[in-house]
Amino acid sequence: MATAAAGALGLLWGWLWSERFWMPQNVSWADLEGPGDGYGYPQARHILSVFPLAAGVFSVRLLFERWRFTFYLCIFCYGIRFLWSSPWFWDTRQCWHSYPYQPLTSGLYYYYIMELAFYWSLMFSQFTDIKRKDFLIMFVHHLATIGLITFSYINNMVRVGTLVMCLHDASDFLLEAAKLANYAKYQRLCDTLFVIFSAVFMVTRLGIYPFWILNTTLFESWEMIGPYPSWWLFNGLLLILQVLHVIWSYLIARIAFKALIRGKVSKDDRSDVESSSEEEDVTTNTKSFCGSSSSNGASWVNGHMGGSYWAEE
Repeated sequence: MATAAAGALGLLWGWLWSERFWMPQNVSWADLEGPGDGYGYPQARHILSVFPLAAGVFSVRLLFERWRFTFYLCIFCYGIRFLWSSPWFWDTRQCWHSYPYQPLTSGLYYYYIMELAFYWSLMFSQFTDIKRKDFLIMFVHHLATIGLITFSYINNMVRVGTLVMCLHDASDFLLEAAKLANYAKYQRLCDTLFVIFSAVFMVTRLGIYPFWILNTTLFESWEMIGPYPSWWLFNGLLLILQVLHVIWSYLIARIAFKALIRGKVSKDDRSDVESSSEEEDVTTNTKSFCGSSSSNGASWVNGHMGGSYWAEE
């Protein structure tokens, strides 16, 4: 019995890490064991270093619940600074030149690991925050984000991965800034920042993402390295992400339109399950362009790539 179970486990493990799935033809895991430069090549075992870092980030977030603006701004500035000197930022075909033999530099390693640790911390914090109606949606969203970052690291698609991460960070810090303005009761500043966020979100997610990111992952990579099993999965995930971008853009556009035309937006549809009736009354009476804030700092749009839902007034 034990021998049969061990044999089945071995077959499952071999299928999970099949080189024919993860790598282009004529490339093996052993080929990526070379020293390369910097940190060598990405290795699956590197992902283990994320968890103690994620625990540290989670601890900081417990002390400073509303600190996400600082992280998003800092990681976006780091990403721009890092990519500015990277050849694939100016020529996306460089994402696939000599693939998968692309050395992992220290700057790229820290960028990836920090982003991944942050999203693991968001996953952890969902179980300590007040439970909301969008808990399952955001749980799936965080899981998909973590999966996409981890997947692109393991098969060394980190160059295009940095472009995707930086592109999404471009609008997130603006949303967090609008939330801070809302907490401080600077209503006009909150409204202005939210409209700017909406514009940047749509330009990056509906314009730059499909015509820059998807163009290189679907067409340039097909031409230079050809398709293989994990290539199909990676592009499938990116296309699903584009569908989500369209949905979230529609939801955000409704809020921005009301802010510009009607002078107010709808209340955040996510209710605090554990909130008292008195708190709900206060929330109802303090609706604003930017929506209502809750006692733990959560509001309209959560996460790196996602959004929440707003009700009609």
